[in-house]
Amino acid sequence: MYIKQLQQTWRWFGPNDPVSLQDVQQAGAQGIVTALHHIPHGEVWTKEEIDKRVQELKAGGFEWSVVESLTVHEDIKTRSGNYKGYIEKYRESLKNLASFGIRVVTYNFMPVNDWTRTDINYTVRDGSKALYFNWTDMAVFDIHILERQHAEKDYTGAVIERAKAKFIQMSDRQKQELVDTVLFGIPGEERRTTEGMRKELEKYKDIDRAALKSNLAYFLQEVTPVASEYGIRMAIHPDDPPFDILGLPRIVCNRQDLLDIISCSNETSNGLCFCTGSLGANPANNLPEMIDEVNTRIHFAHLRNTVRDAEGNFYEGDHLEGNVDMYKVMTSLLNVQQLVTHEIPFRPDHGHQMLDDLNKTTNPGYSAIGRLRGLAELRGLELGIVRGMQENK
Repeated sequence: MYIKQLQQTWRWFGPNDPVSLQDVQQAGAQGIVTALHHIPHGEVWTKEEIDKRVQELKAGGFEWSVVESLTVHEDIKTRSGNYKGYIEKYRESLKNLASFGIRVVTYNFMPVNDWTRTDINYTVRDGSKALYFNWTDMAVFDIHILERQHAEKDYTGAVIERAKAKFIQMSDRQKQELVDTVLFGIPGEERRTTEGMRKELEKYKDIDRAALKSNLAYFLQEVTPVASEYGIRMAIHPDDPPFDILGLPRIVCNRQDLLDIISCSNETSNGLCFCTGSLGANPANNLPEMIDEVNTRIHFAHLRNTVRDAEGNFYEGDHLEGNVDMYKVMTSLLNVQQLVTHEIPFRPDHGHQMLDDLNKTTNPGYSAIGRLRGLAELRGLELGIVRGMQENK
């Protein structure tokens, strides 16, 4: 009995990525996940710019498997300003990508800030470096550096006290390092500032979870028919971390959120990027059960693990070790793969900075060796499950 496998991919940030395409070949990846980060958010990805990236990848022996991310402009998220114009540009970008045979487009609907961590050099037990989120450090930034109005309401009394004591002891350099980490964003894109953050937060003062979900539904109803027409599968990335921060609503955090998104548009192009790291940071999420429920609406997967503590702090563990049962996740994803004709791509999401990479400049979470280890482990896990499925048929 033939069992279809997932497509094994690798995220690459373009020609300036410290990890070369030759490195990716040696890691054993089958396809590339990338984006045109140099194009400002909301502007059209022209055929000329798309073709440049396609040719760069072909020269390195790869095809462009997944777009990550075709960024949604803040005007669309707030449904204000020139949001209709940006939606039209988004549709045009989808059409242009489709003309090059690119079929999976990932995006997120996180307000203002993309993924957020408080430490990008957290040392784990074996001496490698991981990404880390700590509520006390988040409160230091939010309450004492950003000075967001009424920020204290979003933290426990214990966290507020610890944050106050820590802020007093921090040097100016430590404070700046925390700011740089929280506002790091996507490699290759413009860095945010605390002043810019304050201005962006102001736009969301009257937008709660219900309003943001409504804005997402409007966006999906406008773009998914075009995606379906041109054969593109859209995959929304969960919020990272999967809970409200900085007073901003997060609406892609749990089972119900995923079901709500699927119900926004009946188009089969309307789907999910199932990120086990983001969703796994929420202890209420049962990831294998969620995969079984959303099923064929999973168009892409990020596979990584998290290690949580009782207070909700977490760091990114080894791919097969942590709070996520990667065996059950991989089994569920392979079951979904058997139900569709196209390949479902996955990539080893993030990885520890380790071995020689400890002495190199790398994009946080995207050093070569840690992800190579992760991909090797995931490939072996997948092969073992596939062989078992074949023998049991």
